[in-house]
Amino acid sequence: MCRGYVVGMAFCLLAGMANAQNLEYVDARNLLMVGKACSSGEYYHRLDTTFFKELPPKVKYLSTHSCGLAIGFLTNSSIISAKWEVKPDKPSPNLSAMAHRGLDLYIKRHGVWEFAGVGIPDMHANMNEGTIVQDMDSTLKECLLYLPLFSEVKSLEIGIEKGAFVSALPYPFEKKVLIYGSSIVHGAEASRSGTTYVAKLSRRTGLDFVNLGFSGNARMENSMADCLANIEADAYILDCVPNATADQIAERTDYLVRTIREKHPEAPIIVVQSIVMDIGNFNLKVKNDLLVKDRTIRKEVEKLWQAGVQNLHFIEGRDLIGNDHEGTGDGIHPNDLGFERMAETMKPKLMEILDNE
Repeated sequence: MCRGYVVGMAFCLLAGMANAQNLEYVDARNLLMVGKACSSGEYYHRLDTTFFKELPPKVKYLSTHSCGLAIGFLTNSSIISAKWEVKPDKPSPNLSAMAHRGLDLYIKRHGVWEFAGVGIPDMHANMNEGTIVQDMDSTLKECLLYLPLFSEVKSLEIGIEKGAFVSALPYPFEKKVLIYGSSIVHGAEASRSGTTYVAKLSRRTGLDFVNLGFSGNARMENSMADCLANIEADAYILDCVPNATADQIAERTDYLVRTIREKHPEAPIIVVQSIVMDIGNFNLKVKNDLLVKDRTIRKEVEKLWQAGVQNLHFIEGRDLIGNDHEGTGDGIHPNDLGFERMAETMKPKLMEILDNE
């Protein structure tokens, strides 16, 4: 090993030790939590499953994942660090370690949320600690720290330099929009937790998009319909075609939509077709199965329109990730390019619907 490398490593270690000695930590529970569907229950869980007891066991488990949750805070610290403990799910071959267990920080500048840094996870331990960003100026900053997509967070502390100011961020969003869906909503295969299409829509619209993605398990069960209807929101987006079979879509769409409509007579309900999965580019069975499901969801929405259900909207899936077959990581789940295209395509359609409310 060369002498220069050893000296460099020693310098980095000493710098890290100096930073640690100059930091103080605040429990994230004393700051602002955004993205939770329910205020009750475990703090870092999206749903209070003690209240929704009839949900399928796998959905209950996946609701412990912190995808879509973020901690908002104000600080003038020139460094932001974190200590966090996770109870990880089984690693997925199509998910980055950063998305699986890491943190993702955005800071608002000139009215726009911009990427600032990441909390790099230790894949060999549940306890994590590290600097997210440093060497900033001492102006007051609005911060939004996204939590891991596919892990259960057990604890989180935000580190700032000693003597610096930190407080809860005033709630930065307007309306609350609930999104129910599959692993695509859950965030596979985003590179970081802030790059899902749901997170992008929140930052770019000023609306609180609450992520109820349940990887592989958005099957439109009646118990899930009852759950969604009991959560207060200004609008409801149903993006669950990828996980449901055509028969399930035909059997369950009516109950799902009508149950939400009964509890929320004025709220927009927006049904989304599946993205065009690139794995079906040459695989004709996959392509045809998806076409059947997309036709089925359209038919069910048209039946509800004909039955007089009001403020029910439909978004086609064919252009959501582009048509060049570069928008997925594994042919099924969007990569960052695919999520960017989804956000940009859906934003004007959603804002047109919501601005008319």
